[in-house]
Amino acid sequence: MDAMQIAVPVIGIVAAAAVTFYAVSFTELSKKSFRDLDEKYDSENGEGYKPSPSSRERRARRQAAKNTKS
Repeated sequence: MDAMQIAVPVIGIVAAAAVTFYAVSFTELSKKSFRDLDEKYDSENGEGYKPSPSSRERRARRQAAKNTKS
């Protein structure tokens, strides 16, 4: 019985450490991936990150193109 009273908390601590390790590793990898993506975009275009145009901007461009054709 004494071995079980010691083993269960130790196993819990080891499991918590493993979960923490993988969570931190995943977070670091995702940060690195986004950083690499930004650097790649900057080097290709010489500019910073540009999000895609909003639906309002796309609609305005379509309307402007439509008006110039008419």
